[in-house]
Amino acid sequence: MQPVKNSRYQGIEIITWEHFGELIRALVEKIAPEKPDVIIGIARGGLIPATALATALRCEMFPIRLTRRMNDEVVHHQPVTLLDVAMQVINRQCAIVMDDLDDTGQTLALGVQRVRRRGVPRVLTASLAAHTWADPAPNFTALTSDALVVFPWDAQVYEKGQWKTHPEIEAVIKYMKNQ
Repeated sequence: MQPVKNSRYQGIEIITWEHFGELIRALVEKIAPEKPDVIIGIARGGLIPATALATALRCEMFPIRLTRRMNDEVVHHQPVTLLDVAMQVINRQCAIVMDDLDDTGQTLALGVQRVRRRGVPRVLTASLAAHTWADPAPNFTALTSDALVVFPWDAQVYEKGQWKTHPEIEAVIKYMKNQ
């Protein structure tokens, strides 16, 4: 299965580490009134913003692995659960399920379902960035953009002793140029 080359992208949005910090601060200010007592970070990309969010809000953070990928290759049409929510979320009152990008809405929706199965009464969603076509949209996002969003942790890979642009990002950019 090949990565989705989305014809709906409108340009490219490069997120630097400095911009990441600004987006996290904006997201923290939006989420703080909800008083979450646990952040659930969706591995892999969602763990970085989830850790920053949990640290700023001084609450616990646990990972969950929901993905279409194995070894960085898209292999599933729908997200699957590879690592479920920790038992320690039982007895929590408000959880935020966090991902870096809400593209389709499916991964965050699956995260909500998995956290609710642990008995958490209030489960909200957050993403650092979201596309307008995400359905459902996250409860909280710092950036709404229909561009190809490139986070600093996704921009490059290390292969054969060299850093290079992530091949999937390179392929999507090439696809966009040919449209």
